[in-house]
Amino acid sequence: MSKQMKSRFWLMTAGVGVAVLALLPLMMDSSTRLLAQSEEDDALVAEDSEVTAPAPAECTFFTPSRPSEGVDAESIGTIWNASLASQQTQLVAGLLPDFRSGRGDRTLSTGGPYLSRIDHHIFSLLQAKNIPPASLTTDEEFLRRVTMDLTGRIPLAADVTSFLADSTVEKRSNKIDQLLNSPEWVDRWTMWLGDLVKNNVRNTQITRGALARDASYQYIRESVAANKPYNQFVSEMIQGLGDNEKMGPPNWIVGGFMSMGPAQDTYDRQLVQTATTFLGMRYFDCVLCHDGAGHLDDVNLWGAQTTRRQVWGMAAFFSRARMTRQVAPATNYVVTEVATGNYLLNTNSGNRPDRAPIRAGAATILQGVNNISPTYLFSGRTYANTAAVNYRARLAEEITGDLQFSRATVNYLWAHFFGVGIVDPPDGFDPARLDPKNPPPAPWTIQPSHPELLDELARGFINMNYDLKAMQREITNSQAYQLSSRYTGEWNPNWARYQARHLVRRLDAEELVDALVLSSNVPNPMVVPNYPNPIQWAMQLPDTTVGGGTVAFLDDFLRGDRDENVRRKELTTTQALSLMNDPFITNRVRAAALTTGRLATLMATIPDNTQLVDAIYLNVLSRRPSSIERNLAMAKFNTGTRTSNAQDLLWALYNKVDFMFNY
Repeated sequence: MSKQMKSRFWLMTAGVGVAVLALLPLMMDSSTRLLAQSEEDDALVAEDSEVTAPAPAECTFFTPSRPSEGVDAESIGTIWNASLASQQTQLVAGLLPDFRSGRGDRTLSTGGPYLSRIDHHIFSLLQAKNIPPASLTTDEEFLRRVTMDLTGRIPLAADVTSFLADSTVEKRSNKIDQLLNSPEWVDRWTMWLGDLVKNNVRNTQITRGALARDASYQYIRESVAANKPYNQFVSEMIQGLGDNEKMGPPNWIVGGFMSMGPAQDTYDRQLVQTATTFLGMRYFDCVLCHDGAGHLDDVNLWGAQTTRRQVWGMAAFFSRARMTRQVAPATNYVVTEVATGNYLLNTNSGNRPDRAPIRAGAATILQGVNNISPTYLFSGRTYANTAAVNYRARLAEEITGDLQFSRATVNYLWAHFFGVGIVDPPDGFDPARLDPKNPPPAPWTIQPSHPELLDELARGFINMNYDLKAMQREITNSQAYQLSSRYTGEWNPNWARYQARHLVRRLDAEELVDALVLSSNVPNPMVVPNYPNPIQWAMQLPDTTVGGGTVAFLDDFLRGDRDENVRRKELTTTQALSLMNDPFITNRVRAAALTTGRLATLMATIPDNTQLVDAIYLNVLSRRPSSIERNLAMAKFNTGTRTSNAQDLLWALYNKVDFMFNY
């Protein structure tokens, strides 16, 4: 029997299903509206969102991948996160074996009193809407979930067995603390922040180079390792100065360069990247071309009420930033802040409509209106055009002191751990629709799914001194986070945004690679230019364009490029083929049975085949097999060689949904 035929046989006899192929019904149903769109560029008419009219033809904000017709573009991303994540969760959960008795079950307390403000808001709203929540997840599933979410790695088999054997009430919170203080946590959240601030070698506008990327990576990593307050991290990025190949922060300004236009185009781009990333507000990009009225009326209420002139005042904070390219063959940029300069209305070329002086009446130019001084839109504070004022330093103070900054941050974190943001997409905030005490006019509705919770978390983040680790601890200790992805009874997809069950997610590309390496114990050294030693873990890669011999595999799982191609969660047939046939998988399965591989170690130390099957399951899926899985596997172990059977089982488990998904 050929290896391919034997593997197919294992899929049947071992009771496993190829992860992506098992989800083909979902893929086929959604591919036409998903696969050409990014996670942040999808759209959904959500349960209580509005339908829009098409944007005017001259609006360049909307593109084929950022549609305006028939959808609430403010909900871009919700089509994936809320609707398809719900469908995917329903299907994946149905393919998982169920261990509900004697495997670490806990009783869900939904009636209060609540120890967590998260649980208070989540379960109170579920109760008010008469939505029954899922039960709490098992210890095996919790351990795998929280380890993946906090560190990007699967737990070791020894960690699983020791965690299951622990009978203390505090074992889940203790495990969370252990993970938060691990070096793997630093790896994972360096990658997360690198995605957020788009640290890369080049984007569509400028090449920063590998040395600049590495400087940013090292700065991010050191900030994460020190658990630097997030407001300090962002403030340093916004006002970064110096050589971008020696220091990380200046690369934020360098990355905002806009080619083929006047300097104002660059100021605009720098504002857009800053507001989108740190305030969760991407619609500045639209209003920098034209007033929001008539363009965003059915898309974003705040945007519809905002004028181009107001947004010029925000872009003016960058009007004194200068990037100087050093003389060839040098590749670095030096960022400085000059003492003079404002945002001038004197352009008729470039990437945006003309910036013409604002006139009163037919001809009279208003005094000073061709020269825009920085004004922070949300506080109303204007900064004088004097040498004593450091514009970007003032902007850093305004942004990090803004409650919206805290809202956006905790919402990004929430989306990571729950699969859907309280405001979704996380960069689509509408400030005019956040306060239930000041509701927007009909037909607009309040935007957050849990507005009071969002406000409490934002203010709590400020009170905890912008501590990312502390906020992650609070989220993962909540019962809401620890709900099962399984659901008893009839499931309504509209309940997903209310956190009635845990939403599954496909592992990120780097997580998959590291899970394969860890479970097989076959190293994957990756050579990165300018690095003295090979990188051993994909989660330690400095950006999403490198990866040694695993580049193709990583790209198959849509890791993006931190520029126009964002990290995506969709499923593709290419992923199914990669899991089954990619040399990175097949060679690793063979090598795992060699001297130092995981299979070789297990076979040498475990003579009993039943125990061997259990051990392979623990190493790959962080759980023991069900009785059905164990019996089917043992029937196969009665024929053929022990080594080939162990290899086939390992390959088959790499193609199960509970390997590919975090559930």
